Amino acid sequence: MKYDIIVIGSGPGGYVAAIRAAQLGRKVALVERAEPGGVCLNWGCIPTKALLKSAQVYQYCRNAAHYGVQLDGEARPDMEAIVARSRTVAETMSKGVQFLLKKNAIDLLAGTGVLKEPGRVAVDGTEYEADHIILATGARPREMPFLPVDGEHVLTSKQALTLKRIPESIVVVGSGAIGCEFAWLYAALGSKVTVVEYLDRMLPLEDEEVSKAMERAFRKLRATVLTSTTVKGVEIGEGRCKVTVEGKKGVQELDAETVLSAVGIAANIENIGLEACGVKTERGKIVVDEYFRTNIGGIYAIGDIVPTPALAHVASAEAICCVEAICGLNPEPVDYSTIPSCIFTSPEVASVGLTEQQARERGIEVKVGRFPFTASGKATAAGDRDGFVKLIFDAEERLIGAHLIGANVTEMLAEPTLAKRLGVTAHQIARTIHAHPTLNEGVMEAAEAALGAAIHL
Repeated sequence: MKYDIIVIGSGPGGYVAAIRAAQLGRKVALVERAEPGGVCLNWGCIPTKALLKSAQVYQYCRNAAHYGVQLDGEARPDMEAIVARSRTVAETMSKGVQFLLKKNAIDLLAGTGVLKEPGRVAVDGTEYEADHIILATGARPREMPFLPVDGEHVLTSKQALTLKRIPESIVVVGSGAIGCEFAWLYAALGSKVTVVEYLDRMLPLEDEEVSKAMERAFRKLRATVLTSTTVKGVEIGEGRCKVTVEGKKGVQELDAETVLSAVGIAANIENIGLEACGVKTERGKIVVDEYFRTNIGGIYAIGDIVPTPALAHVASAEAICCVEAICGLNPEPVDYSTIPSCIFTSPEVASVGLTEQQARERGIEVKVGRFPFTASGKATAAGDRDGFVKLIFDAEERLIGAHLIGANVTEMLAEPTLAKRLGVTAHQIARTIHAHPTLNEGVMEAAEAALGAAIHL
């Protein structure tokens, strides 16, 4: 069968590409070897947030007396029920993707897609033709030689989503977004958690002040954080894990029931026919231009398999840009300087643009405005005052970076992201009336602080 466009992979890059192509009148097929929606909807973003919400509700119950609410009996987390709810949420979203595909008359081809030659794809042995083929095969958890995953004691994030019981203790290797979210989840549910980070601080890609605040938050949960620490190896014996690490205190051995490997992801570029077609790769990623064209005509790549930020919303933006370019709409290239990033711990982390350190390293003269949630009426009323808003402006007072940590800050990030994209100034943000009482007032207050005109500090 002949299609205008075949998309391989149905994650937030693939299914968005397929739907946009169908909207533009193309005949489209979408190839998927597992559940529609990819890792994000089924084994990543969505089910993880469902688990985190359950842990948050458990924390609310434990602290109900703080809000003047008395609960009879003891609140206890039921891990099987928590996981079951998470799986239901994931299945609901996956069915939603299937509905959208059907609504847009997209053929869903179940199986593994492999490039045979430009313009030809085999799906479990059946071949299809297309003028354009978009690769959106995503990524998987990276496995390291010193941390062999057995699926029972040493886990990846996928396996950590479906534990039947709360581990008594867990060592989380890696403190990026995935590591921190799972570490917070199990610490909140009662596990003894140790976070091991090779670099000198948690969340090493975030602003340094945010990293320090997150480390304090983990310590309030009685979690142990070991930075500048290397994992040397893991031994399994008698149902326990002995993790050998080397850090500031020399070599030590950590004992835990479970180990979670959260040391990054690896692109799924193997066994999809790249070599047969001569598609160029570098450092485990497919090389593309600004419109996601590979070196082979008619073959494109988006999402985690190209050297851009491995985030679901980035993949979706790349999908739209790629398809619109194929269809001759001359889209604006994706703006990688304005990519929002969110981490759904408690407190949450949200950021966009340059950190203060990055700006200074580039020789940019900066003005920094901060607003702590301790000064927020809404945060005080909500009983969650940890965190702050930090805005970074250049010499012309245009926003170049925003870094937030606190309750619900992921829902606040859209304003700074839009402001940065449009080149908004500190004065414009400060003079934009923000509703009271809201956490979003913190953005206005931080802009005022950068101008030296803070009212509430």
